[in-house]
Amino acid sequence: MSPLAPDPLRPWPDTVAWRPVSPRYFLVKVAVLGAWALLFSLAALVAGVLWSKWMFAAAAAVLVVAGVRAFFLRRSIRAWGYAERADDLLVRHGLLIRRLSIVPYARMQFVDVTAGPLERAAGLATVTLHTAAAASDATVPGLQAAEATRLRDRLAALGEIREEGL
Repeated sequence: MSPLAPDPLRPWPDTVAWRPVSPRYFLVKVAVLGAWALLFSLAALVAGVLWSKWMFAAAAAVLVVAGVRAFFLRRSIRAWGYAERADDLLVRHGLLIRRLSIVPYARMQFVDVTAGPLERAAGLATVTLHTAAAASDATVPGLQAAEATRLRDRLAALGEIREEGL
């Protein structure tokens, strides 16, 4: 393969304006990660007191793994992006295994907007586009609430214009 071969995951680097997810999404994900790490660490500490001192090492290991995950979480969230084009929506994500999804507006069946308690507290929401083939659904997490509303309304309008899908 030629070293100048185009990257299939970046087919339009000059013509697509990628939009990132909100930086506040990192805080939501870290809060969830911290809660789970705390829960498992406390369980390991209790097990260490009641059964085996080796469980103290397990509690420390949980905290180390959570710290490493938090380090990579920032890069993982920066990898998320979406771009709107005239006929389709592009969604990219992934660090080790990168993924680029191209969802034609004419194939959309419906659009979901969801927000859990932490997302709502941070003013964020997740937009999911559903198509007939579940494998081609696309999700854009961590959008500011106003942007999620705008994207939802735009996708619904584009689906109606094409008189397919939505």
